[in-house]
Amino acid sequence: MVVGAAIAAAFAVTGCAPQGYNSADYGNAAEPASDNVAATAGATADPADPAATGAPSDPEATAPPAAADAAPELSAEEVTSKLTGTKVARMGKVVVDDEGFVLYRFDKDGNNPAKTNCVGKCAEIWPPAMTNDGKPTLKGVDSELVGTVTRADGSKQLTLKGWPLYRYIGDKKPGNWKGQNVSGTWFVIQPDGAKNLTCLPKVSKPVAPPAKDSEGDSDAESGDAGGTGSDYSY
Repeated sequence: MVVGAAIAAAFAVTGCAPQGYNSADYGNAAEPASDNVAATAGATADPADPAATGAPSDPEATAPPAAADAAPELSAEEVTSKLTGTKVARMGKVVVDDEGFVLYRFDKDGNNPAKTNCVGKCAEIWPPAMTNDGKPTLKGVDSELVGTVTRADGSKQLTLKGWPLYRYIGDKKPGNWKGQNVSGTWFVIQPDGAKNLTCLPKVSKPVAPPAKDSEGDSDAESGDAGGTGSDYSY
């Protein structure tokens, strides 16, 4: 049984990666920016995932109480206004945001109750899917599974079956999924909230966080520092 599983895992990697596959193409060789994105052993199963075990989840659960001052209203550009369940080649079922970027879940978060642990530099690499009212337009996603979690600053992040949702700055085009299995803790999320393990590249390190210019603004292009330039849009 163990040998069979190993063979299946090896087939999954080679079957979903293009010829000349290099794990660096899914996240460059930069060291993780913080403990929140430290590399861990790759996971091929998720026994604690309620999506697999049938355990209940609470989409409206929140993290520990935030600061007394409520977070300011986010602009239209800062929020994720739409969640769409769709399919991309080689990966299969995914959830994308209003711009078509694939969304992810983080093993170090929690979903029952919902809890987000990606903050600071981590959140620069994995921008949270933010919301003001927790009511994005949905297509191919069950509204009963969509909720919010309150972050430490009082802002709200969208969740799917309790799991906080994130984009990955290493994905340069809609449909990219270079964040799959980064640090062995980040995975493409399916419309039912489960991890998508259809394609599981080798564990890779995340891209570097955006550099800051002299005025303190982020330089979005720097998020690809150290990459190979390959762009897998499947």
